[in-house]
Amino acid sequence: MENLELSSAFWKDKRVLVTGHTGFKGSWLSLWLHRLGADVAGYALAPDTRPNLFTITGVDSVLHSEIADIRDLDKLKTFATNFNPHIIIHMAAQALVRPSYCEPVETYSTNVMGTVNMLEAARACSALKAVVNVTTDKCYENRERDEGYREDEPMGGFDPYSSSKGCAELVTSSYRRSFFADNGDAAVASARAGNVIGGGDWSADRLIPDMLQSFMAGETVDIRNPAAVRPWQHVLEPLYGYLLLAERLCSDKRFAEGWNFGPRDDDARPVAWLADRLVELWGGDANWRNLSDDTQPHEAGFLRLDVTKATGQLGWQPRLDLDTALAWTVEWYQCFQNGGDVRAITEQQIANFESGKTST
Repeated sequence: MENLELSSAFWKDKRVLVTGHTGFKGSWLSLWLHRLGADVAGYALAPDTRPNLFTITGVDSVLHSEIADIRDLDKLKTFATNFNPHIIIHMAAQALVRPSYCEPVETYSTNVMGTVNMLEAARACSALKAVVNVTTDKCYENRERDEGYREDEPMGGFDPYSSSKGCAELVTSSYRRSFFADNGDAAVASARAGNVIGGGDWSADRLIPDMLQSFMAGETVDIRNPAAVRPWQHVLEPLYGYLLLAERLCSDKRFAEGWNFGPRDDDARPVAWLADRLVELWGGDANWRNLSDDTQPHEAGFLRLDVTKATGQLGWQPRLDLDTALAWTVEWYQCFQNGGDVRAITEQQIANFESGKTST
């Protein structure tokens, strides 16, 4: 792999507002932006797990942090206009499928109205050049087909989470055409990524965190849908896409569209394959068992993204194969379990990703 095409000169002293900075992806992104020399501000709820990546890596030391609700328009607008960002990367969300069945109102209010609020705040920021709204691969109407979904295909979603993200895409498209259409306005794009993995994710009802927490506790993992196929990728892959897209948006509004960031086709693997590989990488007594039954809420059985547009027009492409992504993830959690410096390993993995190394 070659070095990344991200421009340190571009990001130096750029004011970047990250919503959702206390989350898994937001924490990785905030540390990366700090490394690039950006002036970062974050707006999000407090982390909802203990432990969490935001706290144990000291993300709050590298940015201006506002702990608040994305649904509070007045507070969000005040914070955003005071910071007056050049770039907004919006990731604040209720980001899980299964909890969306239990709390559909919160899911829709956060993911749909939260997006509306972010775009309203963006309209009031005089220095703003680019907005990247992060949604999900699940925003597409899933027809359980083999080929990947392209950016121009219909939005949809069976469960409340997936459909709320489809709605967020429609909101983004409407605001782009209604309020950000003139040449002097900020460029507004959306980014759709698949299932991300990596160190520091303790979210409930997510396969990798559930497995690795069980391994650390010496317990056998129960897996719901071992035959389900997902486009697995390391968290740094889509983050690289978001950063590259933001760079392009600042100079060319033709990039103000929807973009897929997914893994290579052969890295869309069944859950059972991934579980077996994690057991092998972790070693010891790590194990899993099948918990499939008819009482589980619906989740898509097959999902894949077509990333031809991003590779051809943005110059983005996946850099880590799935086996390397899993190895980096296991290495991170074993560092944490052994009391190692998780901030250091997080930053080292970012550096290795930038330079094209495949080991830490």
